[in-house]
Amino acid sequence: MTIRPHPVPDIPQQELERFLNHLRYEKQLSPHTLSAYQRDLNKTLQKLSENGMESWSQVKEKQLRQWLSFWHQEGLSSRSLQRLLSSLRSFYRYLLAQNLATINPAQTLTAPKAKRTLPVTMDVDQISQLLNDKRQQADDDPLKCRDHCMLELFYSSGLRLSELASLNITSFEDNLKQVKVLGKGSKERLIPVGSKARESIKQWLLVRTAFIKQDEIALFLSKNGNRLSNRQIQNRIKQFAKEAGMSMSVHPHMLRHSFASHILESSSDLRAVQELLGHSDISTTQIYTHLDFQHLADVYDKTHPRAEKKK
Repeated sequence: MTIRPHPVPDIPQQELERFLNHLRYEKQLSPHTLSAYQRDLNKTLQKLSENGMESWSQVKEKQLRQWLSFWHQEGLSSRSLQRLLSSLRSFYRYLLAQNLATINPAQTLTAPKAKRTLPVTMDVDQISQLLNDKRQQADDDPLKCRDHCMLELFYSSGLRLSELASLNITSFEDNLKQVKVLGKGSKERLIPVGSKARESIKQWLLVRTAFIKQDEIALFLSKNGNRLSNRQIQNRIKQFAKEAGMSMSVHPHMLRHSFASHILESSSDLRAVQELLGHSDISTTQIYTHLDFQHLADVYDKTHPRAEKKK
């Protein structure tokens, strides 16, 4: 016998669609973030259907806790459950503001704590190998010039992938010394641009004219003259690193992690790193203090006469 999924009630579906449109058009969230909200809330919407509920206001904290337990037993990770709860809290805040709910059942619930893994970073020598070894090819090949420029900007300014992809030729100020980016939650921030990155930007701007399609203002263009997508940038960074002889698989967030780790290692100014990265909560930035401590511990083990030497 085939088990058919429960039909989704119309009203909760419509309320969810209005919320997603609110995020899309008023909050102007990125497609990636919007997709995550949609997945999480559709999962909950299906539970409403299975339990014969016709309104989001019928969901109580006890039921939501049971659903979370069910999803966890099904194999949903702690990190995914945390994100799902965050999506639900935001959704119910919206419903409360629209007088479509009287309580926020997700407000006090917590997901199981996720095991926190340290981000993978590159050391300064690896960064030098990546950025310096291919500079000559970047001078000779316009597309490699573009890719080299993207790498320099990722490491120079600690940009997110989406932030770099959305850069325009008008995003820079003070003779390329600063770049204005639109981060998460549509928050603008102004970030310094290092001298090496500025040189690379100037070189790319000289050859970019060969790829311009009509009045395209995107900074980074494909050979067809269109703005590079996130996926295209990821692939170009990975290929560039491979050709530079890197043993690891390099991705944009690794360069952002390396930027943060190297700044913190040199300055110990956690607040400054928070501002540069565009983190709204400093606890997100604090993971880099663990990286910094690991570096200090390695130095201690290698140099202190009473340290336990690795064999």
